[in-house]
Amino acid sequence: MTVPGVQSAETVLGPEAWRPRRDAHQARGAALVEARRQRALAGVREPIEDFLFTYYPFRLSALQRWTPGARVALADADELLSDVRFQRAADGLVRVVAPDEVQRGRLTFARDLCVAVAGRPAFLGCFGLHEWAMVYQQAAERRHQGWPLRLGPEGTDAVVRSLPIRCTHYDAFRFFTPPARPLNKLSPDLDGRLVNEQPGCVHVTMDLYKWAMKSAPWVPAELAADCFELARDARSVDMRASPYDFSAVGLAPICIETPEGRSEYEQEQRRLTKKAEPLRARLIASLNDALSVSVE
Repeated sequence: MTVPGVQSAETVLGPEAWRPRRDAHQARGAALVEARRQRALAGVREPIEDFLFTYYPFRLSALQRWTPGARVALADADELLSDVRFQRAADGLVRVVAPDEVQRGRLTFARDLCVAVAGRPAFLGCFGLHEWAMVYQQAAERRHQGWPLRLGPEGTDAVVRSLPIRCTHYDAFRFFTPPARPLNKLSPDLDGRLVNEQPGCVHVTMDLYKWAMKSAPWVPAELAADCFELARDARSVDMRASPYDFSAVGLAPICIETPEGRSEYEQEQRRLTKKAEPLRARLIASLNDALSVSVE
């Protein structure tokens, strides 16, 4: 596990290295957002990527903007100076600007949260019940009104009452309906994220994308794109295990109301947790690099 305070040596890239890297990322980013762009033009709704572009409120163009991250210097890169995130130093090399005090606070929190999550075991017994708790006894006002409940309102409420709810994620818990909140074993709050968040949570896995994007330009853009693809995978599992019927868009349900479904959900949690580990380690390393850059 990468630990706080350890940073890499600076890397110098010539144009033969950084330009193809930039161009490849811009093409990749354009491909990642194109489906969302087309759906928006057609007024078509979709539960996976739509969430990633609304709950995480980053512009489509943000996923396409390239940065090499901190502690990378670019030669013959004056063309990048039209982007205020870059500056040329006295040695003629172009680097991303140093973070200011406010930005350093944000980077430090993201790093400390990732380190805390990486240092604790995954809890795999939540079964995705957070989405069920968000509609408990309130089906008429549920968030995804355009999609039917697989078991109907009464069946959905019965599942919530029959299984223990053990959500550790504040941003999921805060959307619980009022009757569902007392049913949770914990009361995660904003200030308790460093204590409560854990690597088995699908929302914590999705949040790697949030922290990578919030940490731009000091985190490599390629890492943010990798985190987006992981978040898309995790969101798919999240919606398949939800009380909604998304079969119309090809999402086969994970029926967590059954023992077989709960086993399947746990297997998916394990898979996502394993996929997230190297990305979290890369993000910690990048944040350590960013925090090592001094303000001139």
